[in-house]
Amino acid sequence: MTEAPTPSETLATKMPSFWAGAARVFDVSLGEMLWSRRTVFMVLVTGGPVLVAFVVRVAFALDLPAFRVNDLVVSGPTIFGLMVWVFFLRFTVPVLGVFYGTALMADEVEDRTITYLFTRPIRRGAVLMGKYLAYLACTGFVVLPSVMLIYFLVVPSRGGSLAAGFPSLLIDLVLLALGLAVYGAVFAFVGAWFRQPLLMGLVFIFGWEPAVVAVPGYLKQFSIAHYLQGLVPHAIPQDGVVSLLAAVFREVPSTASSLFWLAVIWAVAVLLAVRAVEHREYVLDQ
Repeated sequence: MTEAPTPSETLATKMPSFWAGAARVFDVSLGEMLWSRRTVFMVLVTGGPVLVAFVVRVAFALDLPAFRVNDLVVSGPTIFGLMVWVFFLRFTVPVLGVFYGTALMADEVEDRTITYLFTRPIRRGAVLMGKYLAYLACTGFVVLPSVMLIYFLVVPSRGGSLAAGFPSLLIDLVLLALGLAVYGAVFAFVGAWFRQPLLMGLVFIFGWEPAVVAVPGYLKQFSIAHYLQGLVPHAIPQDGVVSLLAAVFREVPSTASSLFWLAVIWAVAVLLAVRAVEHREYVLDQ
């Protein structure tokens, strides 16, 4: 005569694997994120650079002197490279990482739905991973097409070639996806471990990173932007004011070093975030 399975054994039998559980959460979370207020904010943020690109295209068509540095004409591909770095890698990607990453679990606590999530037959870590993958899909769906639109608006101007610049565009898209992944993982970790994670994230991206990237020394090695900078495929023109920017950002790591440390940061952040969600007791405010 066989013994009846215990409740814990029955639950373990019904519980899907980690990645199967994450896929279930991904399906639900992606729809919620796409129709959330954060996505409206994200569209507005990414729409700003597109509007700037349209203005640049008009200025190029009218041959305005705004894009001349000491009589040197700044080409369309150069403007595109600067826009990718200034508008996306240094602003849009970190901001989205903060607002989405810190909210992956905080929103569930605030909406008082985290108890329901954690009573489902899905591992806690799988819940976080599914929501993190939904964040990547949602932000990538909006950010990457906007960069492509800017590319087609700006690059053909002033002698630029769409075909010649296409390999750089592909690198830019991969770089932006990598930035979204790393920033999102870091701030998912911050949101899982700390109270007031949004404030900590904003201080990091608007305080710490701009300060350490702009000054010489080893402190910049403790910023994500430093390693993303080593992967940027665009050359900065060495003339006038723009050369000053090049001098500020001259200390960049190699491509191999950048990829290695970004992978390490991402892996450690994801593992620590999953561990935090697996072991933390979430207390709902009364």
